[in-house]
Amino acid sequence: MAISAEFRDHLLELLDPLGGVEARRMFGGAGLFRRNLMFALIVGDVVYLKTDPTTRAAFEARGKGPFAYDTKQGRRVIAGLHELPEELFDEPDELVEWARTAFEVACRADAAKSPSKRKRV
Repeated sequence: MAISAEFRDHLLELLDPLGGVEARRMFGGAGLFRRNLMFALIVGDVVYLKTDPTTRAAFEARGKGPFAYDTKQGRRVIAGLHELPEELFDEPDELVEWARTAFEVACRADAAKSPSKRKRV
């Protein structure tokens, strides 16, 4: 599902305090990147932030589940991406903090890779 340019631009404006965030088209949506690391995915007008076991509970406490999509083989769930609570769009400072945390998750995941596979510059 394609994302609307208005939604993408509004989200990038909200994330401006984080610094250096860019949207790159992918899979009919867009990935949000900072320092060459993807920390969020936009599908339609829904944002999914990168999560790990230490951050997942905050999403689940707000009733937000993981990113999932259907394939010919059945439903595929990506446990490392959870839906951003939509009420955060009314709380820009809190939205930036959730995005910052997702970026930190992406940094930890990248640091765990072997040096030759790391993406962060």
